Amino acid sequence: MDEKIFNYYEKGEEAARLSGGFDRVEFERTKEILLRYLPPPPAKILDVGGGAGAYSFWLAEKSYTVHLIDIVPLHVEQAKNADGAALLASIGEGDARKLDFKSDSMDVVLLLGPLYHLPRRSDRIRALNETHRVLKTGGLVFCAAISRFASLLGGLAQDFLSDPEFRKIALKDVKDGNHLNPKEIPGYFTTAYFHRPEELAAEIQEAGLSHVSTLGLEGSSWLLGDFDERWADPARKEIILEVLRLIEDEKTLLGVSAHLLAVAKNEIRTEAI
Repeated sequence: MDEKIFNYYEKGEEAARLSGGFDRVEFERTKEILLRYLPPPPAKILDVGGGAGAYSFWLAEKSYTVHLIDIVPLHVEQAKNADGAALLASIGEGDARKLDFKSDSMDVVLLLGPLYHLPRRSDRIRALNETHRVLKTGGLVFCAAISRFASLLGGLAQDFLSDPEFRKIALKDVKDGNHLNPKEIPGYFTTAYFHRPEELAAEIQEAGLSHVSTLGLEGSSWLLGDFDERWADPARKEIILEVLRLIEDEKTLLGVSAHLLAVAKNEIRTEAI
């Protein structure tokens, strides 16, 4: 793994990320979509690259059997020291490309971070193949990706594009999807790969999984200048969520969303045998 990725996450900020700012939309929408598709508890869920456990603890509280792994030691330590740690079936270090779990052992796998921190396509396919291996027949996988246009649109909304360094980063993202922050400038993220929606589906299918849908999480809501004010008002927050549900699978708008969430299934397919 790129050392810059470890440096970025060893700052310890990921544990609280989903509780503030625009990231609250990502958290809310991801949970909403998971509940739409998940089998009933106590189904076995493997949360790969689950960070400090935001989704793992939420699912465990709903009586799911949850195993959490992450490649960053600090995240694993944070999860083990969290109040809900005892609710999880296991917590440990692990790599999405080589899962230390038996084949056909999981009902659900969450890949809500690993794919965009694997810049090489071969590594992303390897992670998806491992996911396919540990999934039971009929099992589900949820894959998060960052949109190819996230830096460009976010930079426009927050006026980062006036910084020549950020402008260079954003234009490269659009060109080839390889997000690099060589000077490790705070606020400009870290090494990652930003997907086009159709690329995400193609990678899932190459691993022998059946692509069900790719959905936009935030739509254009993360670009609102008065987002915090609207989100704090229950009625206006619900309007935002209602709009996002209506456009979540609109192909012409998917790239506007900062994050994409693909749903796939392990079915018996000739090419996967």
